[in-house]
Amino acid sequence: MSNEGRPEFRALAELERVLGHVQEELASWRRRAHKAESDRTDVGIGSDVVVSRERIADLERVSQDRGNRLDLARDRVDGLLSRLKFLEEQTQMDEQNR
Repeated sequence: MSNEGRPEFRALAELERVLGHVQEELASWRRRAHKAESDRTDVGIGSDVVVSRERIADLERVSQDRGNRLDLARDRVDGLLSRLKFLEEQTQMDEQNR
């Protein structure tokens, strides 16, 4: 009986194949982890979770403030448009009454 036909050698060959897949998977995860760390460093987020959460809270406050300012600006523009529309109507009425 050849060595290739023996059950223990078939099991070893199967084990080598499985370990090869595990190595590939591990390498893939390692690449992804390195990329994530690099991306995090590029963004400037520290490894401290508290600092990250504070930064997120600050950004949310800034976003809320900008949203409020934008709403106020919209209201002002709407008010100005209403005034302009009124003035146009008044001008048209004055021209018709002449």
